[in-house]
Amino acid sequence: MEHPPRDSMVVVLLYVRISPWLLISWVEQRLILHHLQALLVCLKKTILFPTIMLYLVPTPVGNLEDITLRALRILKEVDVVLAEDTRTSGILLKHYDISTPLVSHHKFNEHQTAATLAARIVAGETMALISDAGTPAISDPGFMLVREVVKQGGEVQCLPGATAFVPALVASGLPCERFCFEGFLPQKKGRQSKLQALQREERTMIFYESPYRVVKTLEQMVEVFGATRLCSACREISKLHEESVRGTLQEVLEHFQTTEPRGEFVLVVAGAPDSEVGDAETTTSHRIKRAVVERDPITGQPLQTSPTAPTDKAELRRSKRHR
Repeated sequence: MEHPPRDSMVVVLLYVRISPWLLISWVEQRLILHHLQALLVCLKKTILFPTIMLYLVPTPVGNLEDITLRALRILKEVDVVLAEDTRTSGILLKHYDISTPLVSHHKFNEHQTAATLAARIVAGETMALISDAGTPAISDPGFMLVREVVKQGGEVQCLPGATAFVPALVASGLPCERFCFEGFLPQKKGRQSKLQALQREERTMIFYESPYRVVKTLEQMVEVFGATRLCSACREISKLHEESVRGTLQEVLEHFQTTEPRGEFVLVVAGAPDSEVGDAETTTSHRIKRAVVERDPITGQPLQTSPTAPTDKAELRRSKRHR
């Protein structure tokens, strides 16, 4: 454990016990304040934060009351709060009367700032990373900083708390003992191939989507997964207009084709039924069998078990001519 500086303790005790505050010159007052600050920093490191730490602090996805008491305490005690958007996070901190300095850390600058911030943490600063909503690093910035802090020998601790996909999954009515989280699909290239790769996925699948692309995504899912695959589209989680639309993919698609989508979406899609997986595996095995050709072990040439009779009339005439 780090001990308080001996010089700071002696100076503070002497001035407090010997000289009344009002009789001390401003130079001596500044000296006392400097040593008091050194003592407070030391106590903070040894009592409040005994280890070098980066805290990942979940924030509410909608209702501001969906934050833990421990999260509020950490946000008040750390040296710096790293925020995806300082304007959005400033509203949360102001609501709970938290004055900790905010520093911007988002997907456009995390490549350049991760190493520097990690070095500051390892040097002794305590920081908390928050996103606009939910748990950091889940479809949000955070992974690069966490990796860099671990690489440089620091500790990382993630607090339990709010995240969007868990309540959407649990409330969907679909199996939730096994699931896979896919986050956002690629915005341009790779959307169709990504969905096709998940066509035979047996676990419940979870996707994040914006209101501007949700109809297009549902159309692609109908095309790849089939119109009868079950789905739950949950939007505005923990907000005033929270809604879950459940049904087949076709039914959910038709609903949002007639009703304008609003708010961020969590799409929960049922996994492939056993019949679809079995049919797909059978088709694949037949294709493999057709592709396998028996070959001579010495020459490597294809073997023909029985000569094939020519079916084309011209080929038949040519075969007779060359006998």
